[in-house]
Amino acid sequence: MKRMDSAPPERSDLLADLRHTLKDAGNGGKPPAWLSLLAAHALDRLPMPGRGSTLLRWQALAAVAAHDLSLAKLYEGHTDALAVMQELGHAATLPGHEHPTWGMWAAEPPGQRVLVTVDTDSADGRVTLQGCKAWCSGAAHVSHGLMTAWFADGRGPQLVQVAMAQPGIEVATQNWCAVGMAGSSSLDVSFHGATGHLVGEPGAYLARPGFWQGGAGIAACWHGGALGLADALHHAVAATPERARTPFRLAALGKVDVALESTAALLREAAAWIDSHPADDASVVALRARQAAEQTARLVLDEVGRALGATPFCRDARFAQAAADLPVYIRQSHAERDFAGLGERLAVAQEHPWAL
Repeated sequence: MKRMDSAPPERSDLLADLRHTLKDAGNGGKPPAWLSLLAAHALDRLPMPGRGSTLLRWQALAAVAAHDLSLAKLYEGHTDALAVMQELGHAATLPGHEHPTWGMWAAEPPGQRVLVTVDTDSADGRVTLQGCKAWCSGAAHVSHGLMTAWFADGRGPQLVQVAMAQPGIEVATQNWCAVGMAGSSSLDVSFHGATGHLVGEPGAYLARPGFWQGGAGIAACWHGGALGLADALHHAVAATPERARTPFRLAALGKVDVALESTAALLREAAAWIDSHPADDASVVALRARQAAEQTARLVLDEVGRALGATPFCRDARFAQAAADLPVYIRQSHAERDFAGLGERLAVAQEHPWAL
């Protein structure tokens, strides 16, 4: 397979072009079609994390999330797959696919693993795939997947590229019953002798610095989703004549402001830390950012809903969809398990972590 020797040139107008394209696309479309549109305009070519422009990468993720969270789920997975392949030195541009779209599928539920068997007659890392992969966002629509799999002797996780348009792949579309995040369609995919190609060595997916750097980027998506709802409260308060503004709504706006600004500051600090320590373990930074973004999203959902009442949930389709999507998306967090993981890392730290 062709190796990637360098990143695409950074676009100084990335955010402006991204917002303009999303605005032109409008609302009410299909997230997979939007993803293809963004890829066709090279708006999926984000700066690599840890290369000096991590914040710009996260700003792009947040901008997409503020537009539509199901699209953000697909876009984050697609751009993460591109970054992973670049980090491991493998091509994301494939023969016959001018603008491939990628799923990044790394969930490992108990008892569900895809096994790989190396094709001994192949010199390009070709393998045969057998088993079921769960939680594959966009599997019914993306052209390719980058997923974790395992060798029969227990080695792994092993990343594998797989083209979805081939025999031996079955996508279980009936299992996705979600109302929130309906457009992301995180489905089960069964492989029955389908062909894939190895990416990197066993364990490389978890061992690389980009694993936690990419994990922190998901917090930017949650933050962007919260921004979309918070804007509705801000607009409602700002549009109300000053004499008619209620203390209750003003207090809600104040709470939302403090939470969002605090999380934004933490995300900016996390991006700067990653850029300054590109080869270091970013797990503490990532877990802090993710847990802060989740807590802020929950606060925004509660405060905005209480302050605005039922009207936007019932009469504003975009607000209603975002309010249904966000609680589902933030459940990608592992809740108390992630807090415990953060605490475990802090317990062995040698320096005081909270000084100004």
